[in-house]
Amino acid sequence: MSTPRRGLRRPSKDDGPRASLRQLVPFLLEHKRVLVVVGVLSVLEAVATLVQPLLVGDVIGRVQGGQALGILVWVLVGLVVVSSLIGGFQHYLLQRTGTAVVHSSRRRLIAKLLHLPVQEYDARRTGDLVSRVGTDTTLLYAVLTQGFADSIGNALIFVGAIIAMLIIDPILLLLIVVVIGASATVVVVLSGRIRRATLEQQEKVGALASGVERAIGSIRTIRASGAEAREQDTISATAGEAYDAGVKVAKASAIVVPVAGIALQVSLLVVLGVGGFRVASGAIEIAQLVVFVMFLFFLVQPLASFFGAITSVNQALGALGRIQEVLDLPDETAKDAAIAASAASATSASTAAIEFRDVHFSYPEAVVRARRSAQDEALKTLADARAPIPEESEPEPEATVLRGVSFEVPRGARVALVGPSGAGKSTTLALIERFYDPTAGAILIDGIDARALDRLSLRARLGYVEQDAPTLAGTIADNLRLASPNATDADCERVLDAVNLTEVLERSPLRLQAPVGEAGVMLSGGERQRLAIARALLAAPPILLLDESTSSLDGLNEQRMRDAIDAVAAGRTLVVIAHRLSTVVDSDLIVVLDHGRVVGQGTHDELVRDVPLYRDLAARQLLV
Repeated sequence: MSTPRRGLRRPSKDDGPRASLRQLVPFLLEHKRVLVVVGVLSVLEAVATLVQPLLVGDVIGRVQGGQALGILVWVLVGLVVVSSLIGGFQHYLLQRTGTAVVHSSRRRLIAKLLHLPVQEYDARRTGDLVSRVGTDTTLLYAVLTQGFADSIGNALIFVGAIIAMLIIDPILLLLIVVVIGASATVVVVLSGRIRRATLEQQEKVGALASGVERAIGSIRTIRASGAEAREQDTISATAGEAYDAGVKVAKASAIVVPVAGIALQVSLLVVLGVGGFRVASGAIEIAQLVVFVMFLFFLVQPLASFFGAITSVNQALGALGRIQEVLDLPDETAKDAAIAASAASATSASTAAIEFRDVHFSYPEAVVRARRSAQDEALKTLADARAPIPEESEPEPEATVLRGVSFEVPRGARVALVGPSGAGKSTTLALIERFYDPTAGAILIDGIDARALDRLSLRARLGYVEQDAPTLAGTIADNLRLASPNATDADCERVLDAVNLTEVLERSPLRLQAPVGEAGVMLSGGERQRLAIARALLAAPPILLLDESTSSLDGLNEQRMRDAIDAVAAGRTLVVIAHRLSTVVDSDLIVVLDHGRVVGQGTHDELVRDVPLYRDLAARQLLV
């Protein structure tokens, strides 16, 4: 049975992120000196180009009059060569500047992506964000390389040609303006369609990147499940949608591109037909007609460049809309000043290392929709594969996670958070780390509202080991020094020994410089988890937050890990989340959470006696 999907609403072609030419200005101003040089070269090239028809007319006149040409021909040849050289150098500058614009836009995006609020990562797909850095920024290259930056020279050539043609024969010029006006109308009408189609194409490419990233990141699970064909079909379908959107762009562009050629051909036929009649009638001379035809080509050439620029710039603006959408998002610290001012009232003389005061928390609606969409996709995959859907599947994601949570973590104590899945345990640690801020209530760190603390200084007090224990691609040393860049090799080896990872060092002569592979694939699950704990221990913060830190360890390594944590936790505050109650029965305080509420606090013996939920959990694990 297929489950309806309730994912984030797909943006239509009319409500997606849009960008304007004004938003391109900051990217271009970063290279204003080069663009000034390009502008000057454009003017010189325009002057050299416009003089050529006049010299040709003079040459024809002299030939007809039997006069000597002198150096006139050489001047004409020189102008052609100079114009070509200027054009070549200008082309190089535009190509280089276009590459620089892509580079600067990528740097801006990377800087923004690494400082977004955590909720943005929870609400968006990673592959789509990566696509904006790679694919979308590349389209900005066309803004400079497809005639946009040298518009000054083209405008001068266009205006100069119009003036010269007006002087030579206003009637012929009027006919040309009618043809060109019709062509320009077609291009303007199609430009909006190109932009919308490009935006749709880039969104599909982003979805494709997300699908590929998901499949590659889970390739072992996919292989083990024999799901390669199904994943291939799913990703291929997304690729097909991207192809269809690309075809829409191609169709619109295919109409725009030949418009300039058609305008030139029709204009040339009009000039030759009507112009020939006017030469025969004596209205103009043959030399004037030749010069008029040359100016016609000079008129259509910048026009063709302009038409091409419309296509390229509209494609770039579609991509820029997606780039600007991310750049306009607030940084994680954007509202900290206002939050800190309002949080100052919660500061007290509390002696607890951590205190939760009637904390309520609800995830933003975008995050809830994204989680529901991901859950529905998983159920749909099971249904398509005709696989049984587990009776005890993940609960429906809810916005409200914590409901009036209050407890204290004494300084230097070991406190455990326990409860069933979905009780709000991991969310509690996320709030301490200020990945999110409470919807209501306050969290105090050493008596100070966490929202009144700078995030960097707050997190410097905390050592956090996530439930999934992520390992970064690179070396063992790279992973250990992530939070402690100045740690020595001896320090690194000490914490590795403390978590029973010395044998990992001994596998390779590279020791600390041994690679761990993509996402730590060269380590076992337990080794990755111990490496993450070693990273936190190396930083030696006053507060340690461990989320299911021993879930992937066997009995021997779990005991070794507990001994290591006991040694390091001396004099420090420790908050532990664990499903294995055997690892937390000796905690100073155990807080029991259920459906976002605290249903009990105390020692193991007290909770077994007084709290039915805890007693049931302990009985299932044979601890009572």
